[in-house]
Amino acid sequence: MSDQKDKLKNLKTSSVDRRLSIVKASLLAGTRWATSNATSIFSSEEEKERKRKRALKEQADYLVSEIGKLKGSIVKIGQMMALYGEHFLPEEVTQALNTLNNQTVALEWNAIQPHLAQELGSKIHDLEINPEPIGTASLAQVHRAKRKSDGLEIVLKIQYPGVAAAIDSDMNLFKSMLKLTHIVPQTREFDQWFEEVREMMHREVDYHIEAATTRRFAQYLQNDTRYIVPQIIDEYCTSQVLCMTFEQGLPVNSPVMLSLPQRRRNQLGEAALDIAIRELFEWGEMQTDPNFGNYLVRLGDGDVQQDQIVLLDFGAIRQFDQTLLKVAHALIAAGYHHDLDMMVSAMTGYDFFDNIPVSIKPDMAKVFLLATEPFSSLDNNPDIPAGIMDEENRYHWKQSQLHSRVMQRASKSMASRYFSIPPKEFMFISRKFIGAYTFMTVLDAQTNVRKMVQPFM
Repeated sequence: MSDQKDKLKNLKTSSVDRRLSIVKASLLAGTRWATSNATSIFSSEEEKERKRKRALKEQADYLVSEIGKLKGSIVKIGQMMALYGEHFLPEEVTQALNTLNNQTVALEWNAIQPHLAQELGSKIHDLEINPEPIGTASLAQVHRAKRKSDGLEIVLKIQYPGVAAAIDSDMNLFKSMLKLTHIVPQTREFDQWFEEVREMMHREVDYHIEAATTRRFAQYLQNDTRYIVPQIIDEYCTSQVLCMTFEQGLPVNSPVMLSLPQRRRNQLGEAALDIAIRELFEWGEMQTDPNFGNYLVRLGDGDVQQDQIVLLDFGAIRQFDQTLLKVAHALIAAGYHHDLDMMVSAMTGYDFFDNIPVSIKPDMAKVFLLATEPFSSLDNNPDIPAGIMDEENRYHWKQSQLHSRVMQRASKSMASRYFSIPPKEFMFISRKFIGAYTFMTVLDAQTNVRKMVQPFM
């Protein structure tokens, strides 16, 4: 979420206004693209490629700047494409889309207060609400408040008016824009992923679902003091307003985090990854948005009172079927044992793997073995680079550069074309683990991942 001081006086909620803005931007970008290609006809191949990349970057930057002005679901779609699009989008496009995370400008209180009053009715008079938001995102903004009767500190996540109703039209607009500008190859896999994003968007704007999910995760973690889940205050919840207790904490990437002793950073890192493992092995559902804005750290005293992770957002929850979970468990087990044959055997029982030629499965399995390196040990994995894991199987995340090594190995793999657009379900799981890996890298944590997954092996 952003805390920018500039505010919008109103939103372009009219489908006609939004359609005109996107069509205009798409046509201009398409014209630029065609002009760029025309001027490259007599250039060398190297010069053509350089011009193509430059034109693509300019085109993507322009489109993103236009999208950012519209706010709402179309911005969220762009953010999700930045998050998961590395598998099928050009690098220039994902870099441009990533800037959408910094374009979440707040809506003025005079514009959002009537919407809140309509949602809460007379109950709005129970509250003292701070008109300055403490956070803004593409779909909503968050305001602190106090219940007058008992002084309870709460937050109100207020969805922007008209956002939910605009999702389908915004999705269609975004897809039309991609076709007009030729940014993304129109394939069956991309269509499937796009429909998955559509479903997730509809779930994310239904705050009754998020409230229920928040309560469910609070129950999962009720006996684990490493985590804090805000309490839902049903009295002030609607389908477009989510009310919960205000929870204090520091951002994960705060400089204060790196000043903590190594032991405390290690414990926070273990907690960050342990929840991802439990989501996959125990609960069968996962918070798939690894954005740092969805977490806070409440510091203890380093002695009696432990440090805790505050879990803030349960909107992007993805539930997985037993077939997928069985395959995912088998892949991690193969990584735990660092066994190539076991990894190849695990790559079955799912359409994506069953459609891969048997001859190239071992090559793909080697990529998965590298990706699951933290789950192995010095005893069974002679390929772990020196200094990455200590004698107690603690993995040094910052030194490992694991993500870049995996991407490099995948790009050189005989199965590289199958890595370009993996199944959407695996995409969500991989992003969650990449998010947890990044969490530990930022903390410079050293964690024994093997110990966490051992009970499930």
